[in-house]
Amino acid sequence: MSGPTLPTLLPLYHKTDHWFQRATATLLGEVPCRLGCTSCCIGPFPITVLDVHMLQQGLAGLPSDRRHRIEQRAIEQTDAMEAAFPQLTRSNLLDHWSDREIDRLGTEFHHHPCPALEADGRCGVYQHRPLVCRSMGIPTEDHGMAHGACDVQTFIPIIRLPSSFREEEDRLAQEEAAALDMHRRTTRSTGEEVFLPYGFLGRRQTRKAEG
Repeated sequence: MSGPTLPTLLPLYHKTDHWFQRATATLLGEVPCRLGCTSCCIGPFPITVLDVHMLQQGLAGLPSDRRHRIEQRAIEQTDAMEAAFPQLTRSNLLDHWSDREIDRLGTEFHHHPCPALEADGRCGVYQHRPLVCRSMGIPTEDHGMAHGACDVQTFIPIIRLPSSFREEEDRLAQEEAAALDMHRRTTRSTGEEVFLPYGFLGRRQTRKAEG
């Protein structure tokens, strides 16, 4: 299965990084993300097939021992997930899963760290991390109410992001949707999301998606 190339994906990922950096500066220190804070790195969550390609690019650039260590953690996690949720053995694409089913798996495996999380709290594939990881930490808003983005961020921010940042966030989401649509048309793929550990097992994920 062919897919998007690194040069075509990088602009979206870099723009998301830039948005996060400017949003963080605007919130004047209210974003608690620091090296060693790994709250958002624990527990599986959905990532897109675009993220899978980025992770595979990142793994390809690692020394073989580090790559093997990350892949082995991913294998152990996906094996455990498949034992508890046998439907993953048929296809690990999540497009037909309900939010309730996704939440149920996330709850059952909430203690599993990301396969790329190193002992010192660093990300082993930081430059190639998924989009959701790049924007995590900015407070969310729902019906006019602001909420902390994670368990560590329990405050209600006094400073709210200007509307221009939310508009830019929406445009980035639209760019991601367009890239996913192009991927679907060029690869004839029927799905867009998998759980995070499968992103480190690109060839295995591909076989299941095509099976």
